[in-house]
Amino acid sequence: MIRSFLTALGGLVLATAAWADDEVTTFTLDNGMDVVVIEDHRAPVVVHMLWYRAGSADETPGRSGVAHYLEHLLFKGTDTLDPGEFSATVARNGGSDNAFTSFDYTAYFQRVAADRLGLMMQMEADRMVNLRLLDEDIATERNVILEERNQRVENDPAALMREQLRAALYLNHPYGRPIIGWRHEMETLDRTAALDFYEEFYAPNNAILIVAGDVTPDEVRTLAEEHYGPLPANPDLAPRARVSEPPQLAERRLTFEDPRVAQPYVTRSYLAPERDPGDQETAAALTLLAELLGGGQTSVLTQALQFESQVAVYSGAFYRGTSLDDTSFGLVVVPSAEITLQEAETALDAEIARFLETGVDAEQLDRIKMQFRASTIYARDNVQSLARRYGAGLASGLTVEDIQAWPDILQAVTEDDIMAAARMVFDRNNAVTAWLTPPMLEVTQ
Repeated sequence: MIRSFLTALGGLVLATAAWADDEVTTFTLDNGMDVVVIEDHRAPVVVHMLWYRAGSADETPGRSGVAHYLEHLLFKGTDTLDPGEFSATVARNGGSDNAFTSFDYTAYFQRVAADRLGLMMQMEADRMVNLRLLDEDIATERNVILEERNQRVENDPAALMREQLRAALYLNHPYGRPIIGWRHEMETLDRTAALDFYEEFYAPNNAILIVAGDVTPDEVRTLAEEHYGPLPANPDLAPRARVSEPPQLAERRLTFEDPRVAQPYVTRSYLAPERDPGDQETAAALTLLAELLGGGQTSVLTQALQFESQVAVYSGAFYRGTSLDDTSFGLVVVPSAEITLQEAETALDAEIARFLETGVDAEQLDRIKMQFRASTIYARDNVQSLARRYGAGLASGLTVEDIQAWPDILQAVTEDDIMAAARMVFDRNNAVTAWLTPPMLEVTQ
């Protein structure tokens, strides 16, 4: 039994080290488009993803939501495709397609049989340069995104609270704007706003093509040069630069009251550094810190607040390091019945203070690292997840080498690294604490 376990453990270690040996090939077309090919020949399937280095944080002030709005409009017509024909063609060929918008990027993808890759490139290249927007499309899709906001935000008190929290966390940076947009600005979005964003950012020299699956680099290069190669670069594309945060000198607090709240909770977000090219060690330490504090049943907060004191019915810690600029580190506690939000927050603060005093449990850290090793291996079974990992990283400023080095960087993090990261990030002057509560709940601070 022990021998079998050690053999399995050794296999995971070797497989993690082999991450950097994934069959990944990169090249750049003459017009500036970056191409990444990830080979996986186990099934005759391919994922075709086109990532634009443009998201909601790249919007012109006053036009929040235009990146997501344009994502919707790209499924309308072009000079050669009728509205809806793109997705209908993908479905008719047995595939699926979709798109998503984030702060730092917008991505479009199709999953199809490998022999349909050329058709996907042909259609995606077409809508990169030949978008045709009719008056009815402009109005219809504006109503669609407004209804999406109604469903996802306006009808969800927690989502409304998170918007307010994020707006308070970022005093100056556009990460403080919601990806979907502020409603009053979404209502004014028009053809001009959409086309301005499209003409500035939707160009091959601002795009990353990720192709993963049953393909070879030579096949992808030939097809990419045929379909994307003739597209002109945007010579006026400016370097990607954003305003930065000023020094934050005071903690911010907010109480969001809404009669629809059934379960009050307290949450806190701290500004935190992101993964930077060639410098991912602090982000790796914060990733492990989030798992140690709130990543599962054996985590510090779960054990202390849910099982021992029974102050909470749920607790967690969150960190997402893949970001072009400073990101956030979050904590949340959902109190048990009869426990006030103030009592829950006090208990949270006490556990954070105790963690900073006692340090990392070495056995728990080893267990979490093993879980990360395993998840790295399992991720390789899904070419779409693999393509997304590379696409999100590259669109957020990382390199292929950074993405491949990440598993080993996580394994190299020490207990001292984690404690240094914890002491750095838990600065209340860089934090917003929010209470979500129904109006009738007595709030004392």
